[in-house]
Amino acid sequence: MKPILIFRHIACEGPGYLAEYLQGRGIPWRLVAIDAGEPVPKTVDEAGALVFMGGPMSVNDNLAWIADELSLIRQADERGMAVLGHCLGGQLIAKALGAHVYPNAVREIGWHEVSQCAAESPWLTGLPARFEAFHWHGETFDLPPGAIHLLRSASCHHQAFARGSMLALQCHVEMTEAMIKEWAELYREQLVESCGGVQSYDVITTALATRVARLNAIAERLYDAWLERMMLD
Repeated sequence: MKPILIFRHIACEGPGYLAEYLQGRGIPWRLVAIDAGEPVPKTVDEAGALVFMGGPMSVNDNLAWIADELSLIRQADERGMAVLGHCLGGQLIAKALGAHVYPNAVREIGWHEVSQCAAESPWLTGLPARFEAFHWHGETFDLPPGAIHLLRSASCHHQAFARGSMLALQCHVEMTEAMIKEWAELYREQLVESCGGVQSYDVITTALATRVARLNAIAERLYDAWLERMMLD
């Protein structure tokens, strides 16, 4: 089996719980550390699937690796290859497929509820109609042509979509306790806005073990649906 290539754009936004999920199922994967200067592969020939993680940059920034990743996603789309994106990664998928990415009305940071908007979709099998997810973003995406709108939140209408074997998430379902603590410390200055979409450090880190355990269960169901499509490729 060819490995899943997981693209990391900043050191603190690695695969998190996704790595545990894949390792537990014996699925091979390889990290592509863009933040450490590793180049984007020219083709998808050596990949079983592609995963794109988050980052503080915008997909509209003039960075060479962004153009290379967009090209790789389009190539994967042409081949019907499974692709998964988290936050920035979801925005990369959206832009690669022809949708606009732009500033959201408000920044959304912390634990916020998302709700299903495609209840009959197999992508959402086993998920509750509403659940708490973790967020840290200031931009959002439109839906590309042919996409199925899966999730929304009060502050961000497009939280997830699927097209073919691709799953794009605006929210972060890959979080671990350690990642949330690290982000809350690294970006603590962002948690002082007087905005309903931005929670305080104390709110974000309250009952962390329980919240992360619930989030991991949500992630498993979404990853199961995505992995199933990967195996069908």
